Amino acid sequence: MPRLTLGFGLLIILGLTACYMYSSKPPSHAMAASTGGPAPTTQAIPPEVMARSEQADFAAGCFWGSEATFREIPGVLATEVGFEGGTTVNPTYEDVCTDKTGHAETVRVTFDPKQVSYQKLLEVFFEHHDPTTVDRQGPDSGTQYRSVIFFHSSEQQKLAETEKSKRDKSGDYVGPIVTSIQPAKNFYRAEDYHQQYFEHQGVSYTCHLGNGKKTKE
Repeated sequence: MPRLTLGFGLLIILGLTACYMYSSKPPSHAMAASTGGPAPTTQAIPPEVMARSEQADFAAGCFWGSEATFREIPGVLATEVGFEGGTTVNPTYEDVCTDKTGHAETVRVTFDPKQVSYQKLLEVFFEHHDPTTVDRQGPDSGTQYRSVIFFHSSEQQKLAETEKSKRDKSGDYVGPIVTSIQPAKNFYRAEDYHQQYFEHQGVSYTCHLGNGKKTKE
């Protein structure tokens, strides 16, 4: 079980590491959170919009919370969670939880570049999690929770490297940004129960604690 400080208060109770509760059924730690109503209805996406859509892959710790964050952004057409950056073919969630497959929990974002830019998604990614912690986000620890940007084009790579460098030099963070930037490759979709997990459970909860920035006095 990951070590938690007393400062987390109630989050000690809610923030149980998902991988320590894996089974053939959905993990239950999120069920302790407050209810947030039914999941929103998914609207049909016009073919012309899908034709111009692009994809972006981000690993920022627990993919339940990351997916929920990206789904709130106007211009994001669809999301799915899965595993990327590892060596095991077709890994299961249980496989990834052994911390031996090399995969990171990843959110694949399909977006309309006319409505939201890749630059905006990068900014959400960095603000949503702590990019200074190695293989850890909040109560979750292990290589599957590492910070990674998986780029789909040379333009995405350039923007990602520029944004990381800018933030690293800003002096705003408690330490160096450890986010790795790699080409998108072999994304494996996670089991159905992981998809839009918080929406389907009707809960409002986050397993991400802070964004690595210094506290302003």
